[in-house]
Amino acid sequence: MENSLDDVLAPFDYTFPPELIAQSPASPRDSAKLLIHDRKTAQTSFDMFRNIIDYLPEHCVLVFNQTKVFPARFHLKKETGGAVGALYLEQKGNRIRVMADGKFKAGDRLEWNENHFFMVEERDGKYALLTPSFPMDQLQSLLQQFGETPLPPYIKESPLSEEQRRSEYQTVYANQTGSVAAPTAGLHFTEELIKKIEQSGRHVRYVTLHVNLGTFAPLTNEHWKEKKLHEEFYEIDPDTAALLNDAKKNHRPIIAVGTTSVRTLESATVDGSLQRLSGITDIFITEHDRLNFVDGLITNFHVPRSSLLMMVSAFTGRETLLDLYKQAMEKRFRFFSFGDGMLIL
Repeated sequence: MENSLDDVLAPFDYTFPPELIAQSPASPRDSAKLLIHDRKTAQTSFDMFRNIIDYLPEHCVLVFNQTKVFPARFHLKKETGGAVGALYLEQKGNRIRVMADGKFKAGDRLEWNENHFFMVEERDGKYALLTPSFPMDQLQSLLQQFGETPLPPYIKESPLSEEQRRSEYQTVYANQTGSVAAPTAGLHFTEELIKKIEQSGRHVRYVTLHVNLGTFAPLTNEHWKEKKLHEEFYEIDPDTAALLNDAKKNHRPIIAVGTTSVRTLESATVDGSLQRLSGITDIFITEHDRLNFVDGLITNFHVPRSSLLMMVSAFTGRETLLDLYKQAMEKRFRFFSFGDGMLIL
């Protein structure tokens, strides 16, 4: 008999003090705390993130996700004056798919400002398909002008202004616009820290995976039944793939910075090397899956019952991971997107 979704998720549940949810990032970025877990020795230690170089294997390669968050949330108004909040999810031809709140239906006209509006083509619960009154190639510049940077739903009381969100909820190396959420393990790195890592003989390389709202969406029965997650676009430059494949061949540890980098590298891997260098991934990595390319992980602390928690358990096993979380709570680590970090080797 197949396990129900609740049977699958219940072992990945844990309780935590709500005050440990970080509402703003560490300042400076690398002043966050760091938990280090060595799988070979089963030893766990604690330090500051700025000292991560002391724990990285010599000659390893760190792989960062260089996606850039854009201000994907915007406010619309019905002709009757009612407000509609929208979060851009994806482009579908000459339309956009959004997550929206407010009362509206197919056929309604939603005003953005006096020069720009959308017609509602479809409404399906919290999702809607909108046709803009303007060319699609103007959308990004309009979002940059009028949009707001969305923060994860568990950040309820962020003191950050929109200007601060655009800089703080963004990695220092982001340069490929396309995400509605940041690859948050990378938020701990400063330009100076990355330079030190490179000067130490370790390599730093970049891939791209555009993070969509599925990262925060609850797992469904369909996800578990199909063993597939939400779809996200990824891309690896051929020169980067060649260097990483050579490093792997020569037994240089590949350390993924964040679960999105893991998702990219594992999706691209065929027979132990990176071959599928771009495409759409719906990969769902769980505790019992074998990692085919990634040797280590830098990550944050993830919400209970999530696909991200399940992915990290592929590195450590579930029981060990939850014990590490317990130790982090005892040390008053800050959790989730703006929280502290973990290095698994």
